[in-house]
Amino acid sequence: MARSYCIYDVFTETPLAGNPLAVVFDAEGLDDAAMQAVACEFNLSETIFILPALQPAHAARVRIFTPGRELPFAGHPTVGAAIALAERDRQEQNLTQDIVTVLEEKIGPVRCAVSLRQGQASFAEFDLPKNSQPIHLPMDRQGIADALGLKPAELGFENHQPSLWSAGVPFMLLPVNDLSVAEKIEFDPQLWERVAPYADGAMTSAYVYCRGGVHHKADFHARMFSPDMGIAEDPATGSAVAALSGAIQHFDALPDGHHPILVEQGVEMGRPSFIHLHIDTKDAAIFRARIGGCAIRIATGILEC
Repeated sequence: MARSYCIYDVFTETPLAGNPLAVVFDAEGLDDAAMQAVACEFNLSETIFILPALQPAHAARVRIFTPGRELPFAGHPTVGAAIALAERDRQEQNLTQDIVTVLEEKIGPVRCAVSLRQGQASFAEFDLPKNSQPIHLPMDRQGIADALGLKPAELGFENHQPSLWSAGVPFMLLPVNDLSVAEKIEFDPQLWERVAPYADGAMTSAYVYCRGGVHHKADFHARMFSPDMGIAEDPATGSAVAALSGAIQHFDALPDGHHPILVEQGVEMGRPSFIHLHIDTKDAAIFRARIGGCAIRIATGILEC
């Protein structure tokens, strides 16, 4: 069966930057093994498969696969799929308009707001389906530093220390002293596999971050490594930023109010990405958070299987 697909670069307004995503439409008839095989064939960080929604008012049901496994939720596929569906459904209108839609992901329904902008890259943001929560497991600081090619003293900045958090997908969040330390990381997947704790039945991924960034507007600079997902390094990781929201609130003790945060990632890969995180806090806790970014279509095609 022939199925249409497209490739979007997500968390960027520039073609061939950001994080590439394959969006496979009309995915009925593909079983789990076939979806995993197709994701391996595309060999991108993630491939999202579009299926009919279970609830008529929702836009679609989706399945998200990395080259290594399926995920219950992920950021750049959510942004990319929301934009891809909105652009496909309104391709003849060529209008600037705002749309609210819902994607059915394994974690649950995810509410998305899409801004279609004539002559520009579209923008989408979504409410986190689950607030970030800490995971309390032992960590080997020396082993973590070795896996990153760093010294233990180079881990941490200000109040931030290595910690485990999840907003649907668990990550080991690894603060480092500054941008120069983040840039010099030489990640060793074999050493990581020896020290990475398991959470929700899978090996946690390494999400390295520091204050500031190469881009003057960035609040944080980040890198992500995930041998378990089959990702050597990821240009942009929305689910990790979702997890990071909890760590930011915990370590920075954000005051009550609204906090816009810009995270840059993928710089060392030559694919700069910009992830917009918005945190709303009340009574020293997060009561709402959302993630957003731009996406631009760079390719379309037919999947003949």
